[in-house]
Amino acid sequence: MNVKSEQPKNLFLSLISYISFTFIGYFIIGLSLSVLPIFISKTLGFSMLVAGIVISLQYLTTFLMRAYSGKIVDQKGPKPAVIGSMLSFTLTGVILMAAYYFRFSPAVSLVFLIITRLLTGCAEGMVGASPINWAILVLGEQNTAKIISYNGVASYGALALGAFSGVIMVQDLTFYGLGILIICAGLAGYLMARNKQNKIGVQSAEKQRSFWSVLAEVAPFGFCLAFGGLGFATISTFITLYYDYYHWKDGALCLSVFGILFVFSRIVFSNAINTFGGIKVAIASLAVETVGLTIISLSHQSFMALIGAGITGLGFSLIFPALGVMAIKTVPPSNQGSALAGYGLFIDISLGITGPLIGSVADNFGLPYIFPFSVGIVLIGLALAYYLKIKDSAVQL
Repeated sequence: MNVKSEQPKNLFLSLISYISFTFIGYFIIGLSLSVLPIFISKTLGFSMLVAGIVISLQYLTTFLMRAYSGKIVDQKGPKPAVIGSMLSFTLTGVILMAAYYFRFSPAVSLVFLIITRLLTGCAEGMVGASPINWAILVLGEQNTAKIISYNGVASYGALALGAFSGVIMVQDLTFYGLGILIICAGLAGYLMARNKQNKIGVQSAEKQRSFWSVLAEVAPFGFCLAFGGLGFATISTFITLYYDYYHWKDGALCLSVFGILFVFSRIVFSNAINTFGGIKVAIASLAVETVGLTIISLSHQSFMALIGAGITGLGFSLIFPALGVMAIKTVPPSNQGSALAGYGLFIDISLGITGPLIGSVADNFGLPYIFPFSVGIVLIGLALAYYLKIKDSAVQL
């Protein structure tokens, strides 16, 4: 992907035009994220474990599509992957309405929900790294850290906005209104992508490596990301059920607070990675995330849980770009599409495992134990990040 980029007059506006695809995709994902667990457990009558598994099925197909989309981006450019993603998202809206239509036949409704989650995973797998690569190809590799950071603002900000909007939509317009909104958003993204010029990176002289070889190179950073991602995934998947357990109101507000502080951290500390280095920023971020999750664990009132969610958002915000910048440096430029796709796999693994894992903890020990468990997992990520720092320091010596 080593190309001579054309620098636009307004770098920020040009960047927005690419990460808007990320925003649309993750807004659609967020729309159903906070309402489906309650729909599956309360309306359809299935256990929290089943709800967690159904939600997490999305990340199975995301995992499978990451390798495919990375190959497409490296060989054909990011535009085909983005277009495929937007069309897939559009179709999920149709199937979601079918799932709601059959709500009085729980087994049939669940089948449609499973199809929806699998298709959503395909869409996420294609859009996950494609806008980042598209922006890097146009704006240049010197802007990689900024592109990854702002793309994260778009993704998690959209998740938070979508989750909050989804609750409002379902309350006032049921899942039919939610499905129509998803269809409209997906079609808007498709039309935007179709009218943009594709960009294909110039292949380097070095032979292009296989995706699995690239995956092995980025794996140490990816595992660290996965451990940190479980804290966010626990909030995004189970916070509404957690609030319902304690008879608190506005559980989706936790996701919004998380998203607001996430965006705030990305904007205010956008130069921290270049200033202090990716691994130091990752260590500090994981430590802050641990503090936030601990506050949620100890909360006896809803406002304390909101504070904990906000601090978790502050901490989790820079983990992805901090480790991502380091990960793509481990491969040649012609493999950066695969590197970003492979690195992104680990957050998908984290999000995919969280549903059944945390759902099992909730079913066997009770909902109050899910956040202490998450604290322990994120601490493992913190320990791994510190190990990578020691290892990097030893190599430099």
